[in-house]
Amino acid sequence: MKTRKGFSLLELLIVVAIILIIATIAIPSLLRSRQAANEMAAVANLKALSAAQVLYSSSGNYGSLADLIGARLIDESFTSNKAGYKYIVEVSAADYTAMAVPINGNSGRYGYYILPDAVIRFSTDTALAPAGQTGRAVH
Repeated sequence: MKTRKGFSLLELLIVVAIILIIATIAIPSLLRSRQAANEMAAVANLKALSAAQVLYSSSGNYGSLADLIGARLIDESFTSNKAGYKYIVEVSAADYTAMAVPINGNSGRYGYYILPDAVIRFSTDTALAPAGQTGRAVH
């Protein structure tokens, strides 16, 4: 009588099929979790930018990213992509807008911005905000 060693091709194909089914269920959930984490980090980073602007404005005006980094109120990581978002600060005489824009669709679903009133809002760009939420406060 002959004894078999190892697995048959059919058994291996069944195992591969089961792994693929589990992967198709788990990967989208993992991507959504990463997007949510990046979005929470973007909101927290905008709060940090707002606090830095308040401290910097005690000298008279609001500052750009370079000004805030130069005053050591924020670190240099804001000049590059941070947690899937790019940060932009636009300054005018007595006003500023700090924006967090996702690098791509996988890094975050929404864009955010903050003004001197320190309320974080969804982007005014309809492609970067939930339906009907452009410019509304994040809760």
